[in-house]
Amino acid sequence: MSEVAGRRHQISLPQWATLPVVVGGFIVMAWIIIGLTVPLWAPYDPTMLAGRRFVPPGAEHWLGTDALGRDVFTRTLYGVRHSLPIAAAVIASAVVIGCTLGAIAGFVGGIVDEAIMRLVDVTLSFPAILLAMAVTAALGPGLANAAIAMIIVWWPIYARLMRAQVLAVREREHVEAAIASGATPSRVLFKHILPLCWSPIIVNATMDFGQVILLAASLSFIGLGAVPPTPEWGQMISDGALHFYRWWIAAGPGIAILTIVLGFNFLGDGLRDYLDPRSP
Repeated sequence: MSEVAGRRHQISLPQWATLPVVVGGFIVMAWIIIGLTVPLWAPYDPTMLAGRRFVPPGAEHWLGTDALGRDVFTRTLYGVRHSLPIAAAVIASAVVIGCTLGAIAGFVGGIVDEAIMRLVDVTLSFPAILLAMAVTAALGPGLANAAIAMIIVWWPIYARLMRAQVLAVREREHVEAAIASGATPSRVLFKHILPLCWSPIIVNATMDFGQVILLAASLSFIGLGAVPPTPEWGQMISDGALHFYRWWIAAGPGIAILTIVLGFNFLGDGLRDYLDPRSP
C-alpha cells in the first residue's frame, strides 16, 4: 500500500522537461541575471587598468589580466551586457521583418509572392558570415552596424519559414469556412492563420539567439564588431589570439560563448517538444 501511495504522489513531469532543458534554462537565466546585476558586484572596472599585465589566474584575478592589465573575469561578465541585447535586437527585428513579408507572400501569392521570395533567395544564396562581413565592412566597424548586417542575414530565414506555415494553414477547413462566410482577408489572416503559425517561429528564434551571439563574436574577432575597449567576447578572444601562451585571456570569453550557445540550444529543443502538437 505504501508503494502505491508513493506512486500516486509522484510528480509527473512532461516529456519535454528533460535535463538538457532544465540545464539550458538555468544557464540562460544565470547569464541574464549576471548581465543585469554585474555592475553592482563586479570586482573591477572592465575598461580600466586593474594591475600588472599578463597576471595568470589567481586569488586576486580569477581569470588573470590581459595585455593592458585589465581583469579578464570582470570583462567576461560585462561581455554579456553587449552580446545578449544585440542578439535580442537582431532576432526581434528579423522576426518582425521576415514574418511580415513571409505572411504577405504566402497569403497574397502571385507576383507579390514571387518578388518577395526571389529577394529571399538572393539573400540566402550568400554564406551568412560573408554577407555579414561585407555589410559591416561597408557600414564601418561597430556593434550597431554589425547588428544591421545580422538583421539582413537573418530576416530571409523567418520570411521563408512564415511563408511555409501560412501556405500550410490556409488550406485547412476552418480557413476555407471563414472565407466562405465572408470574413475579410485581414481577419482571415490575423485571426485564423497567423495564430497557428508561431510555434516554429518561437523555437527557431530561441535557437538562433546562440547563433547570433556566435556571429557577433566572429565579427568582433576580425575587427568588424565591437570597438576597443568595449568588453565584448569576440574582441577579447581576438586579443587572446595575439598572446597565445597567455591562454586565460581567451579562455573566459570562450567558455562564456560556449555555455550561452549551449543554453539556448537546449532551451530551443525543449520548446520544440513542448510546442509540437504531436508530442504527448
